[in-house]
Amino acid sequence: MTKLSYYLLGIISFCVLQKVSAQSSAEQMAKIKAALPIIDQICKENAEKNHLPSLVYGLVVDGQIVHFNALGVTNLSEKTPASQQSVYRIASMSKSITAMAILQLRDAGKLQLDDPVHKYIPEIKGQKFSIDSPEITIRHLLTHAAGFPEDNPWGDRQLAISDDTMLKMFKKGISFSNTPGVSYEYSNMGFAMLGYIIKKVTGETYQNYTIKHILKPLGMNNTYWDYTKVPKSQLALGYRWIDDKWVEQPMLGDGAYGAMGGMLTTIEDFGKYMTFHLSAASSDKPESKVLKRSSLREMQQPWNFALLNVENKNAQGNSCPFVQAYGYGLRWVQDCEHNINIGHSGGLPGFGSNWKILPQYGIGFVSFANRTYAPANALNTQIMDTLIALADLKPISWAVSEVLKERQKQLVSLLPSWEKAEASGIFAENFFLDYFTNSLKKEAEAIYQKAGKIMRVGEMMPENALRGSFMLEGENTNIKISFTLSPEKPALIQEYHISEVKK
Repeated sequence: MTKLSYYLLGIISFCVLQKVSAQSSAEQMAKIKAALPIIDQICKENAEKNHLPSLVYGLVVDGQIVHFNALGVTNLSEKTPASQQSVYRIASMSKSITAMAILQLRDAGKLQLDDPVHKYIPEIKGQKFSIDSPEITIRHLLTHAAGFPEDNPWGDRQLAISDDTMLKMFKKGISFSNTPGVSYEYSNMGFAMLGYIIKKVTGETYQNYTIKHILKPLGMNNTYWDYTKVPKSQLALGYRWIDDKWVEQPMLGDGAYGAMGGMLTTIEDFGKYMTFHLSAASSDKPESKVLKRSSLREMQQPWNFALLNVENKNAQGNSCPFVQAYGYGLRWVQDCEHNINIGHSGGLPGFGSNWKILPQYGIGFVSFANRTYAPANALNTQIMDTLIALADLKPISWAVSEVLKERQKQLVSLLPSWEKAEASGIFAENFFLDYFTNSLKKEAEAIYQKAGKIMRVGEMMPENALRGSFMLEGENTNIKISFTLSPEKPALIQEYHISEVKK
């Protein structure tokens, strides 16, 4: 174990043992900034260990990149240092851009996710895994459930083929690994089909469509599909590490398969895209012209075939199993701490990249490297685990709904005697069929007696708009009270729990 690892474990242990307290935004940012030297050191060690010619990365917090760093060079022969202007191929990180375009068209009424793919690509009509297989739909393509075989690295080498070549390949016949809709299998071909569907529906290439309707509106002005359009001084070249030396890889062209992995961009530009995804929480604010929030949230949901990884360990080296699934062009992961991260990796000859956002915390991390299949996912996972621990980050709290506040106040006024509770009008019709007043009174009075004088009523800690808990701080012990409201209007108390919490 390195000195950094021992240092890191010591800091994490300290953070875990501290009493949790509310943090202001300024306090949280100060803690994040204090952790940045450790983050930089982890990235430096990763770049050295994995022989990365260059590594650039950025941390997004509160809608902006608060930290950027660049290591190494983007062009070995010219020794061009990596910088904030460096443009990297991000490979399969492109997939969510393609998926976003499809949802734009769905929202505009120009296609439906359950449309059969042959409606737009007649060359595949009638092709099936078995006689009883369903038609392949756009939704199958978005979620890698079309029954196509996993096609890395074959798919990488199709990047530059023309539409005509791709359609001839489809017409010749597709080899299926399974029937559509029953399993997840990663398919670059499926996303190439989505790119062609965008062209058929809009009358313009997926490249031009996404530039006009996604990239430019988000201010991603240094993002490209065609590497030949990138200023030479900004273009990161790709390399492999072979026989203890770097070997430059040919840049792949811009063609029909680019919709699955052809995009090139900067950390600054992609930070804007991540910020847009972090804006997906429900709100009464005006909608974005790019994609409405409900559709953005739809992209981020786990839509199929959750897979369990029981071998995973977190940055502290502790066992932390996780479940992962696929949304629309996005991976969804929930770990043993119930933290959800959303994002995607990218890998092509010469490049490796990854981005992750943690919507619960309002943060994200993105990294690009110019070495074939650089292990960016593992790096970003380690960074996020470490940052949460070092900065003692807490999930963003739900806003407390007015009805929760009102029911809390009314419930406190009835405790511990429960006098006239049945006539109070704050309980749902099931409540006194499932709970009995004498038992409720006996339980509450016993807990209140142990607690002593109530010194303070704590604020509601909401789980959502209709469920939450709060603490009563007593002289001797504290009391935790939780309740759930009914779906009727006005919402009434349908479930209730009380317990002693020792100081």
